[in-house]
Amino acid sequence: MFNLYEKLVSKKENLSLIGLGYVGMPIAISFSKEVNVIGFDTNEQKIDLYKRGIDPTLEVGDDAIASSDMLFTSDPSQLRRAKFHIVAVPTPINQDKTPDLSPIEGASKVLGENLTRGSIIVYESTVYPGATEEICIPILEKYSGLKCGVDFKVGYSPERINPGDKIHTLEKIVKIVSGMDEETRTEIAKVYELVISAGVHLASSIKVAEAAKVVENSQRDINIAFMNELAMVFDKMGISSIDVIEAMNTKWNALKFYPGLVGGHCISVDPYYFISEAEKLGYHSQIISAGRKINDSMGEFVASATIKELVKTGKKVKDAKVGILGFTFKENCPDTRNTKVIDIYRGLREYDINALVSDPYADKEEVEKEYGIELTDYEKLNDLDCLIFAVNHKEYNKDFKEYEPLFISNEKNVVIDVKSILSKDEVVNKNFRYWSL
Repeated sequence: MFNLYEKLVSKKENLSLIGLGYVGMPIAISFSKEVNVIGFDTNEQKIDLYKRGIDPTLEVGDDAIASSDMLFTSDPSQLRRAKFHIVAVPTPINQDKTPDLSPIEGASKVLGENLTRGSIIVYESTVYPGATEEICIPILEKYSGLKCGVDFKVGYSPERINPGDKIHTLEKIVKIVSGMDEETRTEIAKVYELVISAGVHLASSIKVAEAAKVVENSQRDINIAFMNELAMVFDKMGISSIDVIEAMNTKWNALKFYPGLVGGHCISVDPYYFISEAEKLGYHSQIISAGRKINDSMGEFVASATIKELVKTGKKVKDAKVGILGFTFKENCPDTRNTKVIDIYRGLREYDINALVSDPYADKEEVEKEYGIELTDYEKLNDLDCLIFAVNHKEYNKDFKEYEPLFISNEKNVVIDVKSILSKDEVVNKNFRYWSL
């Protein structure tokens, strides 16, 4: 009943992708080259863009979407035409840092209402260990009237896509695959091997696969937190953290992490899923919680450093004009989810600083709706007392002399270089005050 691989390849059955965002779209496009794909998303505006061959995520590009024969739809009844379903909806956190499972619960409900016998469902959304079996399966059974293990099977394969990364693409990243039983895991692995050239890793259980995703991002979060803590201490010592890191990295086993703002929908969120579930079991996370606390504070730290540098130049802080270059959570990507640049902005606004944010990738309407900020065109930045390089977009990698016209003249102005993308000597030689994380 569940031998879907051959039917998908022969195009006798269809594959559905539920959630066409930064993760779902690359998966859908890759599979559409091999099998019939139904791409479903509840966002009708997004579906309309896809139908017109426009990629708002910039992950796969307009050409890939325009040339795809995928069916884009916001009509959930179309899911009944598919037997192999991949769920790739976001799993954010609530204001109190606890897991917000409403998107994955909603997706499970919609899928359950349109599920047919003989289907396999694979969840890719990041969740705590046990969520797929404890939360998702009961919802599927409730709204489908079907029995898991008898009428349909379930697996889990955590997404590992790095938004904006054109080198480590979906096909080149080993895919972790698990299933509720050996037969299901084998079938899921065969389907993913159609598009994953790097191969698959067979996890021993769904819980193991769920845990692997949460842990790999928590590990990265902790390493960055360590570098951020060092950067804050080195700032007090008057030492350049970048100089220290470059010296340290000459050793073969250096991990080569750097300080920075940790935002986005994975590294800044996934650790809280682990922390929350651990606390339910009576264990209070110490290292992971400490790392999150440090990384969540870095935007405020940069804002505080900016104010100190303004004071040191003798500038009046209130009504100072500060430009912020970059608002997305990472470089060369339009994703603004959980961006820590907002903490810099808010920290400056507390002191009545006139902060202007510019970003060539971020969607203006989305930023205004989600954060209440009206983005400023780069060409309109002028008479600045300070310029903050918050995100390392490729557009910002140019000689400092091209930024000089943005500043107010005849004064000693401030440059805050969060990611150390400029030459300190070049900036200082131009009689600017320079600070980097």
